[in-house]
Amino acid sequence: MSEYAVTDPATAEVVATYPTSTDAEIQAAIEAAAKTGRSWARTTTVAERAALIAKVAELHEQRREQLADVIVREMGKPREQALGEVDFSAAIYQYYADNAEKFLADEEIALLDGDGSAVVKRGPVGVLLGIMPWNYPYYQVARFAGPNLIVGNTILLKHAPQCPESAELLQLIFLEAGFPQGAYVDIRATNDQVAEIIADPRVAAVSLTGSERAGAAVAEIAGRNLKKCVLELGGSDPFILLSTDDLDATVQAAVDGRMENTGQACNAAKRFIVAENLYDDFLAKFTDKLLAAADGIAPLSSELAAERLEQQVKAAVDQGAKLTSAGERRGAFYPPAVLTGVTEDNDAYRQELFGPVAVVYKAGSEDEAVAIANDTPFGLGSYVFTTDADQAARVADRIDAGMVFVNAVGAEGAELPFGGIKRSGFGRELGKFGMDEFVNKKLIRTVS
Repeated sequence: MSEYAVTDPATAEVVATYPTSTDAEIQAAIEAAAKTGRSWARTTTVAERAALIAKVAELHEQRREQLADVIVREMGKPREQALGEVDFSAAIYQYYADNAEKFLADEEIALLDGDGSAVVKRGPVGVLLGIMPWNYPYYQVARFAGPNLIVGNTILLKHAPQCPESAELLQLIFLEAGFPQGAYVDIRATNDQVAEIIADPRVAAVSLTGSERAGAAVAEIAGRNLKKCVLELGGSDPFILLSTDDLDATVQAAVDGRMENTGQACNAAKRFIVAENLYDDFLAKFTDKLLAAADGIAPLSSELAAERLEQQVKAAVDQGAKLTSAGERRGAFYPPAVLTGVTEDNDAYRQELFGPVAVVYKAGSEDEAVAIANDTPFGLGSYVFTTDADQAARVADRIDAGMVFVNAVGAEGAELPFGGIKRSGFGRELGKFGMDEFVNKKLIRTVS
């Protein structure tokens, strides 16, 4: 049976299966991308390629209901959030369509001796392999494919095995938008085939969003073959609460930050670090509101994902943590829960809990809050809530992460760079920085 299948996590029904690509199909896909890449970027302008991406944005808007329905069925995303993901994806494509010429413009360099000229021209590097996860089937592709296709790179897109229908729809959208055959190719590859694709000399670089384990494997193969890679991996983002003039609003922000995509977001708030004078009130209100979210909760992406989270929580409790839960797991449905008393010797202290489970810590001082926040192998995003602007700036500067959001959750935007440090990966997506990752910055120096 193919590993590529649509299995509705709400019912465990296998809706459809898709054949894994044969070795011959993989070779044909690589050759198509390489062949198109050799000519396409040189025979089209940035403006022309940007216009195609604008059409992709338009098609997302036109088909938002259909696109949303597919990912609800594939990975259990709440429907309103599925619609929101389609809209955000369209906004990302449009952002790059609007700004690409500015981002890719020639850059003149002032010469120290003033003799002649020097200019840096930005151009494509070739075929890129994108390896994408199941939790944001459209958004992850948008932030990778949008800028890189405008640069003139061509793309092989290997999506998660549980998202073959959305992956197929995306390829059809790119073709309908006017991209030539070979510019964007959907492949259903095995892990062994992925390793061979990365090693293939026709492939220039690879971008992966996924687990630490997958990132380490991809980075090893890429390094061995001298290929650049961008990795966006896991996160255990801290939510630091130091002061507030509206505790109820802050609690709601904390719940929203934890429950986005039913808790299955790399940059979701996962560890809540609360000032001692606010801890008891916050914990009581936060626990009540989080557990109340069990009413109508969506399933996790699969029963396996729910089982994995259940095992992590059980281990945390066995090692001394206290669990307050809304109930028991039912198939892929996992109830919201709060863990307290997670100490440094508890495995959960440094794990990522991918689902609607929050860990709450008490901090006796600003220094202690920052120390807890940074005591993690991850460094993706973070959240700081305080009424003191000087404290906000000070704490944000001290946090070891790729992103800090002050007094807000859900404040990401197409123009804002996304990425992390430590075991959360390296490289950036979105914004101007996201367009600069897979670009040949060619220097042309002319002496008069």
